[in-house]
Amino acid sequence: MPAAPLPVRDGLNPTRLRLPGDGAWPTVLDYLLARFPDDAARLRKKVDAAEVVAGDGAPVTPETPYRAHTFVFLYRDPPVESPVPFEVEILHRDEDLLVVDKPHFLASTPRGRHVTESALVRLRRDLDLPDLTPAHRLDRVTAGVLVFTVRPSARRDYQELFAQRRVAKEYEAIARFDPDLALPRTVRSRIVKPDGDLRCVEVPGDPNAETRIELIESRGGIGRYRLLPRTGKMHQLRVHLNGLGIPIIGDNFYPTLYDIAPDDYSNPLQLLARSVAFTDPRTGLPREFASRRRLTTWT
Repeated sequence: MPAAPLPVRDGLNPTRLRLPGDGAWPTVLDYLLARFPDDAARLRKKVDAAEVVAGDGAPVTPETPYRAHTFVFLYRDPPVESPVPFEVEILHRDEDLLVVDKPHFLASTPRGRHVTESALVRLRRDLDLPDLTPAHRLDRVTAGVLVFTVRPSARRDYQELFAQRRVAKEYEAIARFDPDLALPRTVRSRIVKPDGDLRCVEVPGDPNAETRIELIESRGGIGRYRLLPRTGKMHQLRVHLNGLGIPIIGDNFYPTLYDIAPDDYSNPLQLLARSVAFTDPRTGLPREFASRRRLTTWT
């Protein structure tokens, strides 16, 4: 993929479009108007302001001919979003890494209806770090330690660290206490996400997800659990605890899917990325970062 010839603006990357090979549009603008008919007026203004460019950085004009399989870059107008009323706390910053304590309800990166209200966009904008890139991700409803790379030269080293499972991750969760459930234990299962379904399920087959589960303490019918995932499948921790009959408190996906209003922050998922630890791939030194947050149900 070609590098974007437009810089990050207001914390957001430009949108990259690959012009399809089966089109009969005479110009690039005709294609854009056909693809985004509701944005016709804004697209014309962006073209007039030279804010739509080809892969080589040349501005697209109303007369620029359509060329199949080439790239076009432009800034799309982000959706109007209500601010998530929680701050991102900085745990560590150096020339290579930015480590933060992400709150519940804030997306890690732009996705779907959560674009400007994401940790990545906020931090790029507020800290003037346009090259900031996530080394890994947390679900929007999960709080805790989130690692970003600051410089492009450091990006690959730290992203591969997470991709190759060379990071020790510890999570904390609050869920029902079952005195008959033998812990600690290691859960191994195969987790898949069926097409068209928002939730993941465990199915027969070779395991692709592994979590060690330990009980830290219990009181009043609930338990505080330490979760040590060896893999990072989607919703893995939520699926594994639900499979044991102790779904995480505040989980609106497992065992039952139900809607929550976008501005309802009253019942956060009681799941926290407590810490990450690894050997720094650039210095060879051990590093560990821990969240300062506490899960509200327990406290």
